Amino acid sequence: RADLLAQTMEDVLAEALERGLARDAVVAKSAEQAKTLWRLRESLSEMQGREGGSIKHDISVPVSAMAAFIAQASAAVAAEMPGIRPVPFGHVGDGNVHFNLSQPVGMDRAAYLAQWDRFAHIVHDIADGFGGSISAEHGLGQLKNNEVTRYREPLETELMQRLKRALDPAGILNPGKVLPD
Repeated sequence: RADLLAQTMEDVLAEALERGLARDAVVAKSAEQAKTLWRLRESLSEMQGREGGSIKHDISVPVSAMAAFIAQASAAVAAEMPGIRPVPFGHVGDGNVHFNLSQPVGMDRAAYLAQWDRFAHIVHDIADGFGGSISAEHGLGQLKNNEVTRYREPLETELMQRLKRALDPAGILNPGKVLPD
């Protein structure tokens, strides 16, 4: 059974490479190789930090639109800031991508990070245009709880606020995490 799964994965990846849908691929052949690949994946955010400022997005779009989203979002942010370095990675196969943006080489970190909201609007508008969400694996959190109101119907936010007040009249359960305070 495991051999069939491995062969199927290799066949799918080989076809993706042949059709130009992927540039490179690797399949772990052992538990140790799998651990090494996970260490690489888990170190991406840390490595980005060493490169300077990183504007992070955790978005979702339909899997069928992932390649188009990455291409369109990459082009849009590059048009806004030449030299910006998109770093999309993550769970692309399930419609979730960490679409991080590393600062241009030589740019001041603080000046770059001051552009966070500007780039969030660009990336989030594109994700929304593909029928996606500005929030995926990590939820809204405090950074996006005001941003999400741009994508929700006002009635939806009002109903959520009413429900929150009914269930949590003292406002002590995760304040500011899902709805703006």
